[in-house]
Amino acid sequence: MPGRRFLHSPGPTPLPDAVMQAMAQQPMDLADPRVDACITACEEGLQRLMGTTGDVFLYASNGHGVWEAVVENLAEAGGAVLVPGTGVFSEGWAVQTESLGRTVVRTPVREGWPVDAAAVEQALRDDREHRIRAVFAVHTDTSTSVTSNLAAVRRAIDAAGHPALLVADVVASLGAAPFEMDALGVDVALGASQKGLMCPPGAGFVAVNRRAFQRAEANPAPRFYWDWVHRRHNASYRKYCGTPPLNLLFGMQAALELIFGEGLAQVHARHAQLAGAVHAAVEGWREGGALDFFAQVPETRSVSVTTVSVAQGFDALALRTLARENFQVAMAGGLGAQQGRAFRIGHLGDCNPAMILGALGGIEAALLQLGIPIGAGGVQRAVRALAGV
Repeated sequence: MPGRRFLHSPGPTPLPDAVMQAMAQQPMDLADPRVDACITACEEGLQRLMGTTGDVFLYASNGHGVWEAVVENLAEAGGAVLVPGTGVFSEGWAVQTESLGRTVVRTPVREGWPVDAAAVEQALRDDREHRIRAVFAVHTDTSTSVTSNLAAVRRAIDAAGHPALLVADVVASLGAAPFEMDALGVDVALGASQKGLMCPPGAGFVAVNRRAFQRAEANPAPRFYWDWVHRRHNASYRKYCGTPPLNLLFGMQAALELIFGEGLAQVHARHAQLAGAVHAAVEGWREGGALDFFAQVPETRSVSVTTVSVAQGFDALALRTLARENFQVAMAGGLGAQQGRAFRIGHLGDCNPAMILGALGGIEAALLQLGIPIGAGGVQRAVRALAGV
């Protein structure tokens, strides 16, 4: 079929032409000064994007890789961490942490609701021996499309008088929603390249403040590839524990230049505008009784992705297939318990109003073709939201 298939998953996301062109250049030998210049540009750009003066460590990995880096650096073998429940990704991080020989304390998941800061505070108060080394909080869980309040989690840790570090997974929110690591009192933030940074999958990164780095220095857990202490070095070979993923870094440098060229406040405003259009469409569709927001609290609905619940008796997988094959709109399915019960519309990264309207139009056409009842004017509501009327 002519034209371009729209990619509206919450990751990977579409790549800007400038990023693809930057990645198309030949690799360089590691002594070439352009290599260190690119690495420095990526590190400093990520510091600026995350609002921190802390160290930045980049890995050839996806988000799960940097989850592991955090575990291995901050928790000793047998040590404990607290993972507040938010959805599939908080539970995935918890399971991965347990598989690495650490103990996980969980707070309950409430489907469609953000992190319960009061439950975090109580769990830390109950930890009188201070066995919990860190709180691993997912900022935006793409399975639920819920964004949690990291400032509230920080306040909960402080109110409990607990020394646990605050670690934030901003994989799905960075470059889309405001995030100021140092101002929020976040000790470690982790992200990945394939979402708001508009790059291919394969580059993960962490930002680490002094307190967290000192914790890593004192941690006796065996590690090598993930070790922040080993990677804190001027030589690019040491920074990456081997050869850097050069072409991914070329792309990341170009992506950061695009973000700062547009202006970070403008990037955040654009994402809020596009999310508002998607939310307006879902408000219209839900009037048919078969669809609804998965996120229960409007203020917590993500600017990166929207999870739409599908009533029993209707096939969300068939909807995705029809939207992709007949109308060239590729979106994501439900995860975990939401498999077959939801679809997810990504609206982050290299995205503009025309792309969002095209995606919503294709999805609405697929809904109509499948006979899933929707209220009138979903796309029209999105148009009006974008027009500000």
